[in-house]
Amino acid sequence: MAESSSYLDTTANAYDAVAVLYTELTRNYLDPLPLDRAVLAVFAELVRDAGPVAELGCGPGRTSAHLRDLGVDVFGVDLSPVMIDIAREAYPDMRFEVGSMDALALADDELRGVLSWYSIIHVPPREVPAYFAEFRRVLAPGGHLLLGFFESEGDPVTPFDHKVTTAYRWPIDDLAKLATDAGFLEIGRMLREPLEGERFRRGHLLMH
Repeated sequence: MAESSSYLDTTANAYDAVAVLYTELTRNYLDPLPLDRAVLAVFAELVRDAGPVAELGCGPGRTSAHLRDLGVDVFGVDLSPVMIDIAREAYPDMRFEVGSMDALALADDELRGVLSWYSIIHVPPREVPAYFAEFRRVLAPGGHLLLGFFESEGDPVTPFDHKVTTAYRWPIDDLAKLATDAGFLEIGRMLREPLEGERFRRGHLLMH
């Protein structure tokens, strides 16, 4: 437990420290990413009108607001209190809460959708199964999960020097298997090659 608390504290403190700069640098980040927007649109279509959806690791709330604009009943959870303060100020009509993705203050089967958009990237690989188990716990039967992450392009799970704190790139097949082991079924996947200014291939998994 002490080790888990250590990496959680490290991640929260790192994002607290750069929250304002991060928010400014990622302003309108989806605008040049039509494939990413398309994946989010499919997810939105599947969960729209189905019930509450949570973006876990919501940061400054931009992706949550994007889903809201697509008609989704969505709220955000993030480990960083400063990020949550920024999200609440930017989107006062939406719900944002401080919390950890591996221990959510939610009832079993409470959600119809979970979005983890580049938010498990800082989780040490040995801890990821516990996160998927928590996602499964809070999702009602038939609920949907969308994962966004950095793909390792055939290499094993690989740590890298993320600008905020240590992060991990995953082989898409390995991450899909962990989700399957937690009780999810894959609907589809999308791999996107890096654009100018990006270092790594992007992976997306849609599960239910």
